[in-house]
Amino acid sequence: MMWAGVLVACASCYALKLAGLSLPASVLQDPRVQRTVPLVPVALLAALVATQTFSTGHHLVLDVRAAALSVAIVAVLLRAPFLVVVASAAATAALLRLL
Repeated sequence: MMWAGVLVACASCYALKLAGLSLPASVLQDPRVQRTVPLVPVALLAALVATQTFSTGHHLVLDVRAAALSVAIVAVLLRAPFLVVVASAAATAALLRLL
């Protein structure tokens, strides 16, 4: 039963990619599409971060992950290198879990 789900997911992903490649050029040249497409990955990443930070199962939670995210946001705003952002967020989460 598990393999059926994997195969259906694979076929769906392939069909979605094929649909994207099959779009006529006139659709892709539309100014609304040109403005919207670059924003889609940002919106998806923001949704993923919010879901992983503020939920556990089917419940909303506010725990050390929110504090770590806050520290990471401050580090990004201060233009810290990526490794510093990740390390500071991980250290914050570790220290708060220790307490």
